[in-house]
Amino acid sequence: MKRQRMQRIDHEVQRVLGTLISQELKDPRLGFTTVTRVEITQDLRHAKVFVSIIGDRHVAKQTMDALKHASRYLRGELGHEIKLRHTPELQFVEDRSTERAINLSKALRSAASPPGPADSTNIHVGSEASGGNV
Repeated sequence: MKRQRMQRIDHEVQRVLGTLISQELKDPRLGFTTVTRVEITQDLRHAKVFVSIIGDRHVAKQTMDALKHASRYLRGELGHEIKLRHTPELQFVEDRSTERAINLSKALRSAASPPGPADSTNIHVGSEASGGNV
């Protein structure tokens, strides 16, 4: 199948699933979930749905369990919304790229911050040890 068509199908499935998960699912285990991307196989039989979950590990596990439990319902609703020869079987995968980006940003910010009072005393002591006048 042509790559452009596959990309359009991926995008449409992502859009529909995002709407279904945020508006239709009423499971109390669901945290704040965003569908970040979808990868469908060439034969349109299987789809990996990457989801970003805001919250700690416990919330993420509960949300993944809720999505796995609702996957048959979501597949049926997806089949009603998108007219394809085959409605893909859904496999949910947690996308932790946002979490990694936040941690990386924090690490870069702390590395780029000016030295605090404790760091300046270490520099001052170092200049005395080298024989400099203070």
